[in-house]
Amino acid sequence: MTTEARHHPLYVPLPGQPAPTPPAAPRASARAPVPAPSRSERLRVPAPTPSERVRVPAPTPSEPVRVPASVPALRVAPERLRTWIVAGAGAVALLWGLQARPSARLDAFFATGAHLTGLLAGYGVLVLLLLMARVPAVEHGVGADRLARWHSLGGRYVLGLIAAHALLALCGYAVHTHTDLVTATGDLLSYGAIAAATAGTALLAAIGVTSARSVRRRVRHETWRAVHLSGLLAAALGFVHQLAGPDVAGSLLTVWLWSMAHATVGVLLVWYRLVVPVRAALRHELRVAEVRDEGPGVVSVLVQGRGVARLRAEPGQFFRWRFLRRGLWATALPFSLSAPVRDDTLRITVKALGDHTRRIRRLRPGTRVLASGPFGALTAHRRTRRKVLLLAGGVGITPLRALFETLPGGPGDITLLYRASDAGGLVLREELEAIARERRAALHYLLGPSDGSYDPLAPRALRELVPDLAAHDVYLCGPPAMARAATDSLGRAGVPASRIHSEDFDHG
Repeated sequence: MTTEARHHPLYVPLPGQPAPTPPAAPRASARAPVPAPSRSERLRVPAPTPSERVRVPAPTPSEPVRVPASVPALRVAPERLRTWIVAGAGAVALLWGLQARPSARLDAFFATGAHLTGLLAGYGVLVLLLLMARVPAVEHGVGADRLARWHSLGGRYVLGLIAAHALLALCGYAVHTHTDLVTATGDLLSYGAIAAATAGTALLAAIGVTSARSVRRRVRHETWRAVHLSGLLAAALGFVHQLAGPDVAGSLLTVWLWSMAHATVGVLLVWYRLVVPVRAALRHELRVAEVRDEGPGVVSVLVQGRGVARLRAEPGQFFRWRFLRRGLWATALPFSLSAPVRDDTLRITVKALGDHTRRIRRLRPGTRVLASGPFGALTAHRRTRRKVLLLAGGVGITPLRALFETLPGGPGDITLLYRASDAGGLVLREELEAIARERRAALHYLLGPSDGSYDPLAPRALRELVPDLAAHDVYLCGPPAMARAATDSLGRAGVPASRIHSEDFDHG
């Protein structure tokens, strides 16, 4: 630690370390001073002393960081998945182009547009299902939060394509039969395949409505999830409609390709969302071993089983947990691991924020547990630099606590900043301080209300705590508002967006 840092008015030494000596008088500076926060607003746990900053062999910034051997070998990078999705859309457009017959007639023009938008909408539904199929290579490479964002954005495109398809088809039919739109609508609904497509469209529209932020906040998670599961029925109804359409039914090859695409996605959904979790439950026999109080409203749940190491869970990842007791069995709750896997034991740390999390406090040892996962890409695999900053807010410390213990690095290479409203909001504090001492890593507590006059996450404040901040990889986890503010500050402090790694795993 530098002399300046040791003399900082908010520096508080760990037990057993010497107290700071009075600072020397500051030299005059042309820069206007920035008001320092009060001691109640920020508490800093010191970084290693100069004698402790002896570097152990570590990769230089230009060298790739070694990934632990336990990391799954297959990961689909976000750029590659995006390329595959776009290429698939291009292939669908090519299929349409090969079958299109140019015509100057108005009804043919409408029909041609309806065929293109319909094919793209059907392909889009398959992509949406694939993104949420929980395929490990995709989940571990892309990340659950990015997949959920793509799923949400893709849903808007699909609904738009379906609306365009329906309108173009309706107009084309009305022009072809020389009828008005109302009469044309009644005539079209008399066809079974079109009626099926209409029902599927209504289900997809319901999913879109319940996914809107203003609506989802008012809908119970179980209701939202049940509505989303109806998307499988909507996809099946759409498939029935597509097989009756001229673009798919026009040739046996097209029918075979379209059917195989739907069958492949269907198998992936059944395998990874049903078969794999059930098989894991039977194989590992997970049960609650202990529920341990960690602070006001916070508990750690230790779950033990057989052969847990075969799950290949990495620090920073999460599982979706289903505790088989009344009030909890119907909902799969996403919680990250708050410690590395040891002795066939998984640990999560939960803060009581709602009905389900409050019930977790009352779990009893022996309760059966179904855990699907691991999921998420907030792991050592994302690391590209020797130095790493872990930035946590509130209970978002849980995945970063596991990374704080396990990320490779020498003294001074790993820094943890922990934001909380007060000292009572610090979770797993004793463990964090023990890890910091053992690893000679920097640990800083940033305390104070979020609406206080001093912002400890401002760019200048971050650079004071981490002088070479721009040379770091940053792992970020915290409440949405804090995460957004921190991401903005990190960007203004010179950290490229590609080196800010965060994940919001509260998705279905």
